[in-house]
Order: sequence, then structure tokens, then C-alpha cells
Amino acid sequence: MANPVSSLIDSAVRATAPVVDGITDDQLTGPTPCAGFDVQALLNHLFHIVTNFQKLAAREPADLATVAEYLDEGDWRSRFREEGARLAKAWAAPGAEEGISPAMGLPQRSLAAMVLGDLLVHGWDLARATGQEYTPDTATVEEVAPELEKIVPMGRNAGVFGEAVPAPAGATRFERLLGDTGRDTGWSPS
Repeated sequence: MANPVSSLIDSAVRATAPVVDGITDDQLTGPTPCAGFDVQALLNHLFHIVTNFQKLAAREPADLATVAEYLDEGDWRSRFREEGARLAKAWAAPGAEEGISPAMGLPQRSLAAMVLGDLLVHGWDLARATGQEYTPDTATVEEVAPELEKIVPMGRNAGVFGEAVPAPAGATRFERLLGDTGRDTGWSPS
């Protein structure tokens, strides 16, 4: 990734935050393209990733296994933007992108790609599940996609991603990335 990770994260948060803002309370129990997650569970997962990857940027211990109920705390829609801004700031700190994560044993840049993948892919999942548009920044997708493509097999082996779904002819780079992570770009909640 040639651009600073923090600017890519900021771009991904700016694409995903309007989707989070647009989710109504009555949509929280609806299905998503992410198997096993309804909208509320996927929002909790995304909050969990965003808050814990702030810690990983600072090389602090993070608990990725225990997902809390983040939507019980006040205005979660506004809080998503705030946590997203904190995430970008954490990754802007000097040295955040360098070296190996003591918590995960992976390069920090790989962790940055993971959180970017979560923001982009789950942003699409949530938009699809709630009937909204989702248009991530093309330059961000182009820059992040090669890094994500490297870690998708590891994620698939860990059960994080489903089997790849072939993208349709003429698919965009983002649609191909969605297919690589097990998403059917034609999915709808009905």
C-alpha cells in the first residue's frame, strides 16, 4: 500500500458510515450476506473489529474473540463514526504500520489490510442487507485489494471467509474482491 494506512481507513470509514447511519432499528434482525449474522450481529462484529484494531495499531492487547453488545450504548450510529476516526488516528501514529504485531504475529500492514477488508466488505454486507447503496472509493479498493487477496486464503482456512464465488463478467475490482471473500454480488435479503 503506497498511501498511508490511516488515509485508506478514513476513506473506508467514510464509505461505510452513511450505511450505518441509514440502518433503522426494525432492520436489525434482518439477514445479511454474511452467513450466520443478522444486521445487529454484523454491526456488533464491525464495532468490535474497529475498536480492537485501534489497540492492535498501538501494539496493545486486544480481545478479538469476545464480541460485546455495542448497540446498547447510546447513539451507536454516531459512535461508529467516532470509533472509525479513532481507528484512522491510531493507524496514523508513527510506527503503527511497521514491524510485526506482538499480539498476532503478523506484519502490522497485514493487520491494516484486515481491518480495511472488514470495513469495505461488511460495509457492502450491511448496505445489501438494508437496501442501501454502497460505493467505496475506487482508489482505496485498488490499493487495498492486492493486500487483501494475499490474506484471503488464510481467512478461508480459518473459517472467516466462505468459498470463493465467481464474479460476473465485467465485474469491478471490488466485486471480484467480494467474490473472493465468499460473497455473491447478486445476494438480496428476500
